[in-house]
Amino acid sequence: MKKIVLPTLAFLLLAAPAWACDICGCFMGITPYDNQSGFSIMHRYRVFNGYQLLGQRHRLFPTGVQPFFPSNPNSDTGYKHSHQGDPTDYEAYRVVELRGKYFLAKRLELNAFVPYVMNTTQSNGQQLNVAGVGDITVFAGYHLIRNIETLGIQSRLIVGGGVKFPTGDYRRTNADGQRYAMLNQVGTGTTDGFVYANYIGSLHSFGLSVNASYRRTTRNSFQNSIAPSATNFATLFYRLPLGPNWQVYPSAQFYYERTKGEMLDGQLTHEHEMNDALLGPGLDVYYKNFSLNTSVQLPVYTALTDHPASAGRIVLAVGYSLKQTKYLVK
Repeated sequence: MKKIVLPTLAFLLLAAPAWACDICGCFMGITPYDNQSGFSIMHRYRVFNGYQLLGQRHRLFPTGVQPFFPSNPNSDTGYKHSHQGDPTDYEAYRVVELRGKYFLAKRLELNAFVPYVMNTTQSNGQQLNVAGVGDITVFAGYHLIRNIETLGIQSRLIVGGGVKFPTGDYRRTNADGQRYAMLNQVGTGTTDGFVYANYIGSLHSFGLSVNASYRRTTRNSFQNSIAPSATNFATLFYRLPLGPNWQVYPSAQFYYERTKGEMLDGQLTHEHEMNDALLGPGLDVYYKNFSLNTSVQLPVYTALTDHPASAGRIVLAVGYSLKQTKYLVK
């Protein structure tokens, strides 16, 4: 069973920067554990910098950024939301997320994600940091197709949906009592519904996973929301068994996100509109029931914007898979 190639279904809605950072999807990695419940801790880092119209470079680690944790998690040095072309401007979004997955039945899984959000925005030399518990996501997936170990050919189709709840704070203000923009909050204040489909196929050691998701949101109390958004993810992977306890999966990962941006009173403002494609390597390592998932993706296409442009993302996760043998539902 441990040699089954099954990419972990890791569709999620991020907390505050869900629509501006990864929008609504993130692939966690590849796991050889078939129908096993478990838990993990994931760290995601996404950064935007450099103005396209001015020909500025886009750096994965702009000067002064701290990719894992900000030095001052809740601070404001006089930040004003404006884009005047300062080359030191950047937006960094970090999430440390506790994830749990439980198989209620052989074909039915239940997932819950609890994020801790850490956002940093620098504009014209002034910086804003916000941190706190974000919006919790709960979703279920049903394994519609489950063909395992048939002459070296394996395939799965997982479909499902869920809800992101408005548990994060979205009312934070500066010293003058002015509320920060939706982008600069740890929560959105919206209740989001989403659906997804994930197909995984493999032939012997080679495999391909394709994930597509679609999300719609409600308005928060300030009448802010985000336009319907879509995310697509594709991964080409190869399995390297290294003895009875070790397995390694190198991969190439493609990620595409699309949204028309913010809405106010039901009308599009096009603020923070996203149309980006990223590509990069991944490496997943498994030892017995422990896992390490890593990936780096850099932009291959970014639609023209007057905001700092997408410069890349990094994902790092560690997890533990339980040896589940029984289910609540047969």
